Amino acid sequence: MTEYTTVSIPKDLADRVEETIEGTSFQNTSDLVRFLLRSIVIQHQKEGQLTEAEFEEITEQLRGLGYLE
Repeated sequence: MTEYTTVSIPKDLADRVEETIEGTSFQNTSDLVRFLLRSIVIQHQKEGQLTEAEFEEITEQLRGLGYLE
């Protein structure tokens, strides 16, 4: 059985995420966060270590999604 933990994000960000995922296959904020984190972890594991440029690209993608300001 999979165990879960809680990640806190500001309410205004959660509201923006809910608006963003409308009409997508993501059912809720947790689905999107899991997808994003898995993507980052998988990329990191494949390459061994993220370069500064890759980290910046991921940061910009997360900023575009409203996760970072």
